[in-house]
Amino acid sequence: MTAPESVSSARAHTPIRVVIVDDHALVREGTRQILEMAPDLNVVGVAGSAEEALEILASVTADVALVDINLPGLSGLDLARESAQRWPLMHVLILSAFDEHAYVTEALELGVGGYLLKTTSGRELVDAVRAVADGIFVLDRAVSQRLIRRRRRGPDTVSALTRRETDVLELLAKGRSNKQIAASLNLGLRTVESHVSNLLGKLGVTSRTEAVTYALNHRLVGASSYDDDADAAD
Repeated sequence: MTAPESVSSARAHTPIRVVIVDDHALVREGTRQILEMAPDLNVVGVAGSAEEALEILASVTADVALVDINLPGLSGLDLARESAQRWPLMHVLILSAFDEHAYVTEALELGVGGYLLKTTSGRELVDAVRAVADGIFVLDRAVSQRLIRRRRRGPDTVSALTRRETDVLELLAKGRSNKQIAASLNLGLRTVESHVSNLLGKLGVTSRTEAVTYALNHRLVGASSYDDDADAAD
């Protein structure tokens, strides 16, 4: 994965301003060192949480925010959603240790500039930042291949869904958020996210909306579930 040569040359005299958001100090420092070795990249801020990042982004001008997904408090996806509204010209590049289907599809639905795994090399990271700053979408090769495999595989049989995944699907059909589902089923948020990711893969869909539509069309959940008042879970 490399950025087109024209991207680098076009920005040779205009440093790309980057904000790094990761809750691990060692990762922040290592990433900063990698980026600042490139003469055309300038790290203008580092943050250990989404809340801290929002404060920094309000005080600096950034071209790219390099964001981890799992952060204390607001998630990296929450930050991406907020950033899209407040700083539409800034691009968010997700750099995560997780390639779970639910994370990837939600990030793509939010319109992030790219999604990389932390297994990427320093050179690939620098090239990706350059590309994303120029409006070129970047997707980690491993993530891309996984999405393709899911599409080719298509939906599994209904029996492939576990009882808990069916419970989660029922609540998705009622419009519940992951946090509401976790509270309703007395599960951890990460466990619910894992169930959502698994059932999306088994149904061969890429979003929660597609999962609910598929479930209704194939009578995996009753229409009454969809019509229930979602406020009941509040």
